[in-house]
Amino acid sequence: MHPRPEDVRVFVLCGGLGTRLKEETELRPKPMIEIGGRPILWHIMKKYSSHGFRRFVLCVGYKAEVIKSYFLNYAAMQSDFTVQLVSRKWKGSYVPESTAFDVCNPTVDWEVTVVHTGERAMTGARVRRAADKYLGDGEHFAVTYGDGLTDADLADEYQFHLQERRVGTVLGVNPPSRFGELHVEGTKVARFDEKPILGTSWINGGYFFFHRRFLSYLDAEDSCVLEKEPLSHLVRDGQLTMYMHHKFWACMDTQRDKDYLEQIWQSGKAPWSE
Repeated sequence: MHPRPEDVRVFVLCGGLGTRLKEETELRPKPMIEIGGRPILWHIMKKYSSHGFRRFVLCVGYKAEVIKSYFLNYAAMQSDFTVQLVSRKWKGSYVPESTAFDVCNPTVDWEVTVVHTGERAMTGARVRRAADKYLGDGEHFAVTYGDGLTDADLADEYQFHLQERRVGTVLGVNPPSRFGELHVEGTKVARFDEKPILGTSWINGGYFFFHRRFLSYLDAEDSCVLEKEPLSHLVRDGQLTMYMHHKFWACMDTQRDKDYLEQIWQSGKAPWSE
């Protein structure tokens, strides 16, 4: 019997330097950059949980303490609470003694493991190191990046992965153009698309599912890049399937991307939250 989504561990790559967003990542890792007042990492996890996935392994590195602090203090930061301060006399001065009563946040039911996978490790090394510690006896697991959002049905992709019976499945998406596209009628502009989707090509949209056999394709050395030898060898062996997704997908790689995602969120029609 295959594991249910709630039993599948989701490994999220959170350890990179985020150099293209340097102004934003001076003090925090890229997955902690906020969209709509919450880290993009939260949006990614919320998307998974909307499809039944709840066990997350965060592969941290650069500024790991920021992510650790966020989840250690998550209940307090997301909830109302009451603090009763009691003063007691100690060596001639009063020292406050506090007890906090947290109101549980009913919106999430997540198991979050934060694992330090190295300051300079590449993506493949991070997955291998974290999986060696925390995959346990799980037969299948998910992997995604800490900067991509989509409206894909991840539970359906997981079922597709199981049905295909290959080692790996990747979410294939049509890339958005970097430039606006003009649609004209003669010399008159009939329509302008700010970021049209290039529907004739496919790119890696992240949101992978793997059988545990994929670990043999990975190396724990810092230099192991998930997108190079491991995935290339998986393709060579005929063991990588693409789950086609034609709708929304976006990656927060630059300040322009961040502003674009913020604009979508503020519109109240963010596809990844529906």
